[in-house]
Amino acid sequence: MCDHIPNCPPATSPAHSAAHVIATHPEQGWSLLCNGVVLFDDLGELLPDGHALAPPRVDFAVRIRHVAC
Repeated sequence: MCDHIPNCPPATSPAHSAAHVIATHPEQGWSLLCNGVVLFDDLGELLPDGHALAPPRVDFAVRIRHVAC
């Protein structure tokens, strides 16, 4: 699907979100990457095979302790 040189990482690669954006809809909160991955503004992802990846979890309690120290 990708015609970039060098080719973008495939959807099965751990680096799949590094692919080029081919369509973006910021008003709806998503972008389509050239490897078929849909990347959402909250950093969740929908892979071409239908699997969904949740956005990364942020532990705010840990972040607050580090700021307070």
